[in-house]
Amino acid sequence: MTQWIKNWLDGHTHGVAVNGLMSKWRSMRSDVPQGIVLGPVPSNVFVGDMDSAIECTLSKIANNTKLCGAVDTLEGRDAIEKDLDRLDRWACANFMTLKKAKCKVLQMCWGNPKHKYGLGGKWLQSSPEENDLGVLVDEKLNMNQYCVFAAQKATHILGCTKRSMASKAREGISALLLHSGETPLGVPRPALGLPT
Repeated sequence: MTQWIKNWLDGHTHGVAVNGLMSKWRSMRSDVPQGIVLGPVPSNVFVGDMDSAIECTLSKIANNTKLCGAVDTLEGRDAIEKDLDRLDRWACANFMTLKKAKCKVLQMCWGNPKHKYGLGGKWLQSSPEENDLGVLVDEKLNMNQYCVFAAQKATHILGCTKRSMASKAREGISALLLHSGETPLGVPRPALGLPT
């Protein structure tokens, strides 16, 4: 499998086409196989055993990994620290590096003493909000900022759609919405019917 991935990555090129115009073909500079191209098998091979001996909850989706645990007791905070140490040792044992600058701590509860956590001898930066797979989550689980962001994105997409339509007849707009495979936020949904 490793040789197959190496062969696939060697000499890999890409180009972009927009409105019938094609860019020049360029060599790929990334040596990281993307799961969407190769499927879930390489991801499972590389990080399948990451959660062995982990006490807290570990979520793995593509290249996003989240460690979650209750911190209402000293034991809970210690469990998170130990799991962070285990993850760092796992990465070293598997010849991988964790990008510590990208690792953030989001502590979600009121009256939290904001304990500092370390990973591989470096303190992790605390953050009041994080984007988690497209959803903006803050420390108070307040969705106001996300709703504003989602509304702005939807308005932008609708504006682009309006400017690009040749016919603004109701039938044309209905057909466009009926055949669209996604919502303005990028979430797949079944075709929806519009009232007449």
